[in-house]
Amino acid sequence: MYSGCAGLGLSLGDDAVLRMVLDRPDKRNALDDDMVAAMIAAVEASERDESVRAILLSGAGEHFCGGFDIVSRNAAPADRRPRAGSIQRRLPSQAHRLIPLLLSVQVPVVCAVRGWAAGIGLHLAVAADFAVVAEDARFWEPFTERGFTPDSGGTWMLPRRLGEVRARELLVLGRALSGLEAVDWGLVHRAVPTADVLDDAEALAVRLAGGPTVALGLTKWLMHRGSDASLGDHLRDEAFALELSSRSDDFREGLLAFTEKRPPRFTGR
Repeated sequence: MYSGCAGLGLSLGDDAVLRMVLDRPDKRNALDDDMVAAMIAAVEASERDESVRAILLSGAGEHFCGGFDIVSRNAAPADRRPRAGSIQRRLPSQAHRLIPLLLSVQVPVVCAVRGWAAGIGLHLAVAADFAVVAEDARFWEPFTERGFTPDSGGTWMLPRRLGEVRARELLVLGRALSGLEAVDWGLVHRAVPTADVLDDAEALAVRLAGGPTVALGLTKWLMHRGSDASLGDHLRDEAFALELSSRSDDFREGLLAFTEKRPPRFTGR
């Protein structure tokens, strides 16, 4: 069901974690069109695959993701370069499809970040539910220094995550943050020594994959929907989610474990 491409490895383990590995280390794992398309297909498939209970996104080599590979895109001979307007036509089905999927998919997404996370690489980390990052990782919005504007949801996510003042420092002034600074600002979840990033992210993804998948997914849905909902609409969504989650096997197991004074054994059903 999960087929990667050159530059993206995909695997689904017995632990119910779907692992996506950006694998262009010579390019700092910069994304290209094929990689984005394969990531979109994998996340969409995880919505239908009951065996997926968490997603782990990481990068091969020393860096997570240096952004989108615009250099290669614009290096083609003139007669093979995209026509004017290609960005406006392409983005809705590519990068602008991927970020909303990561924000809304009803399984937890964990991101492991070492080295650079620039542009869409930064946005992938922010769109994840949890980002475990190296203390010396580098988070950077390169757009204004290159003379163009942000994409892939940066100007939507960062003001909501950080507030407008700090978002402007990143998006307008191009300030780069270390992993420790990114945690201090509230941009990402946790910073650890570089050598511990993958192990800690793996452990978190496996922990989430062993949780009450229905309840976790609906909680994520509520938080995403609530970002622009009225209180009345949001309370109706909460009632809907509570109705669904209370019908799950994991809800019954949670109650039984509480009465028996033992840890719950969730199956994701």
